[in-house]
Amino acid sequence: MNDSTSFTMKDIARELGVSVATVSRALKDSPRISTEQKERIKKFAREHNFYPNLTAEQLRHNRVKPSNIIGVIIPQIAHYYFSTILSGIEEQARIRGYNIMVAQSEERYDLEKRICEHFMENRVCGVIVSQAKDTVEYDHFQKLTNMGVPLVFYDRICTGINASRVVVDDYMGAFTAVTHLIETGCRRIAFYGASMKLEISKNRYNGYRDALLRHGLQIDESLEFICDNRADAEVLTPEVLSREDRPDAFFAINDDTAIGILYTAKRMGFKVPEDVSICGFTNGERAVACDPMLTTVEQRGHMVGEEAVDVLVAHVEGLLPSGKIEKKVVRTRLVVRGTTR
Repeated sequence: MNDSTSFTMKDIARELGVSVATVSRALKDSPRISTEQKERIKKFAREHNFYPNLTAEQLRHNRVKPSNIIGVIIPQIAHYYFSTILSGIEEQARIRGYNIMVAQSEERYDLEKRICEHFMENRVCGVIVSQAKDTVEYDHFQKLTNMGVPLVFYDRICTGINASRVVVDDYMGAFTAVTHLIETGCRRIAFYGASMKLEISKNRYNGYRDALLRHGLQIDESLEFICDNRADAEVLTPEVLSREDRPDAFFAINDDTAIGILYTAKRMGFKVPEDVSICGFTNGERAVACDPMLTTVEQRGHMVGEEAVDVLVAHVEGLLPSGKIEKKVVRTRLVVRGTTR
């Protein structure tokens, strides 16, 4: 039996006692094959990491020279930060002579898994991915790695897979932002973060916490919340600002959450930044479209995308030794505007 990297339809046909034509039709979901037979053949193919090369077949029929295709998984294309990363990926891939195949996971593990299977079917030369928020199993990433498909994670890395990554300095970005809040007179700083299953959440939380400790402020866990979007911030913030020991500042894990805090604080009659200071993390277009404009940490998404392509291409073209893991960190920058003193 061939190994999984050179497995063919002929091997499947021999093992299952059917013709190559039957295997081909089953994998193309032909109505000429019974459902039971199709499922049997597809199951066997999946178990042996065989995926029909749909892209090559289409290119053959169209008489077009095959291209080098990079698979890209974006959690949310509408999100400003991810859209800037995608822009950097597309631009750098074009410069390096590659095309991209983009898919959106919508923060769903099941969809992310299907996308990986689609990429395997289309024989992408590598995958650039930021994992979905609810991904807790990594078998789909491991399968890509087992098949020799290089992986590069960006923003949200998968700690369960030993793969190259490109991230921003989340820890230092948060540390610098909270230090700025403290140095401008804030003493009770609330933290709105995301699930601690995500490395970026842990790193930004640790930066927040260490900045407080470095400046001799006590940690108050009652000021730490899981809240990472505007809608939730608008629900949570009235309760937080109604406390007798209310915070005098907020550090939010992203700009949308920070803007939700800002909107709510103003609606409740608080002056920003006189009564309460607010800092976000992204520096997207919305940061300058609110009043006052938002102090935030700039992530440099375009640069993250460029770096991710360079690392992946180095893997694909053999410029990095087999098994070598590259870890790139893009520095952040605090942009001070009107929501802090």
